[in-house]
Amino acid sequence: MRKLTSALVLSIAATALAAVTSVYSFTMKSIDGQPVSLSEYHGKVLMLVNVASKCGFTPQYSALESLYEKYKGQGLVIVGIPANNFGGQEPGTNEEIKKFCSNKYNVSFPMMAKVSVKGDDKTPLYTFLTDKSTDPKFSGDIQWNFTKFLFDRNGNPVARFEPNVTPDSPQVVAAVESALKQ
Repeated sequence: MRKLTSALVLSIAATALAAVTSVYSFTMKSIDGQPVSLSEYHGKVLMLVNVASKCGFTPQYSALESLYEKYKGQGLVIVGIPANNFGGQEPGTNEEIKKFCSNKYNVSFPMMAKVSVKGDDKTPLYTFLTDKSTDPKFSGDIQWNFTKFLFDRNGNPVARFEPNVTPDSPQVVAAVESALKQ
């Protein structure tokens, strides 16, 4: 019975995922608990980043904030999505995460509520981002915190950067600038 239930849930999830055609199809909760439809970012260049407060990559918050400040007037939106999937490096509550990001890194870009980005409880957005059928070019499991997905103004995926590629690296800046020109 348990296997049948799991198979049914997976089948329903796969059918629902097949109906999703865009990153704009998803609604998340903000770090303050309010619904945020990613469709609000249509017409913007969108970067989604799974973040964590106690990770070796956490200092990337500074570079993310600098990138956001430099390009937000041209249409860049960075969305931080806290996740505690890797080494328990995001153990805090949404309120604690918000306070940390504000106090330590002066984060002003949108932050969402903590979710799971891998495993059985993976949030639907990350199922979409990592599934080969919905994103054949940039799919694949999230390996660690600070994986960055970049979308053009129409919600098309244009790049994926792994955690070791910093937001201020030449390749990220070039990809952002290219997407902003379109």
